[in-house]
Amino acid sequence: MRKFLVCVALFGMAWAMPAHARELVFLDNDFSGPGETNIQSLYPAFGDPDVTIVGIGAVTGDAWRDEGAAHLLRFLELSGHGAVAVYPGADHPLLRTRSEMTAWEAQYGTLLWKGAWQPSSPKRFAHPDDPRLVPTLVEGAPSIRMRPESAARAMIEAVHRYPHQVTIVAGGPLTDLALATTLDPSFPGLAKQLVFMGGLIDIDQAQIAVELRHAIDFYTDFNMIFDPEAAHIVLSAPWSRITNVGDITLSVLLTPELVSRAAQGRSGQSAYFHRYAVTGGPMWDELTMAIAIHPEIVTSSVQATMDVETARGMFYGRAHARAPSLTPGTRPPVRIVTGVDVARFYDVFGAALNEAR
Repeated sequence: MRKFLVCVALFGMAWAMPAHARELVFLDNDFSGPGETNIQSLYPAFGDPDVTIVGIGAVTGDAWRDEGAAHLLRFLELSGHGAVAVYPGADHPLLRTRSEMTAWEAQYGTLLWKGAWQPSSPKRFAHPDDPRLVPTLVEGAPSIRMRPESAARAMIEAVHRYPHQVTIVAGGPLTDLALATTLDPSFPGLAKQLVFMGGLIDIDQAQIAVELRHAIDFYTDFNMIFDPEAAHIVLSAPWSRITNVGDITLSVLLTPELVSRAAQGRSGQSAYFHRYAVTGGPMWDELTMAIAIHPEIVTSSVQATMDVETARGMFYGRAHARAPSLTPGTRPPVRIVTGVDVARFYDVFGAALNEAR
């Protein structure tokens, strides 16, 4: 019955077969904006004529789903990609709540970044108790809307439509992927691969050093911490291939040279980047997308198994990796990226800044 329902849903959704596409990608991310790493994750794909984005899921994470989706839709309009389908993802984690996270912090210590649950500050307006509020956008309100189907269902339909051809790129909490896996256990195996951002390993010393320097914190593994149960479900599923892009992203920063390069571009997406990009931060999601479609960027990696702690203790939401030979059961192997060709990545990203559209 489940397979029948999936097939019926496929015929109920319009899919255009990409012409000459080398890579098909479904991006699921926790968007915010304007600019920022999550929206900018689309640049490597939009700069490559051999890549087709078959859909985008907007999930709650860095911002509430509806606010993040509004920023994304406006970017798609301004960049000339308004025809790309955007689907609403989960608006809350599977189990975690704001009150539970607050109680956890009282017992174990402060999380510097809480995404949609972050309180307001003099530098940033937030609405942690109102998931439906979409504030006035500085870049203007979008005139296009999300599709009615859920992101989880859209991902399922994509991999059934193009079996073993669609790369799932996840730049945010893994809630939508966990829902898709639960709705259709064949979903992970029908995808070409999963490439996800998060799962930072052995970060305690680095986080302590940053705190001592009173610098901004890049070491809260937010994507895993925000929805640990979803991460556990996804990392336990039978994917054909999983690539983890975690710690390596912290050494690849958005440079002033990229912003200057955008000033020379003649496209809507280059103008958007020039106006809203903020230099100095890690290119978390941009690098994740680039590795998904240009694996030659990776210069070194290790094979391991990964899981995320779901016990409600001090390490709730923390990622752990083990050697496959020491791992019981049949957990899927994960390729953890440990080195990249940074110059090659900047070239891949910069191609979207040069495109005239």
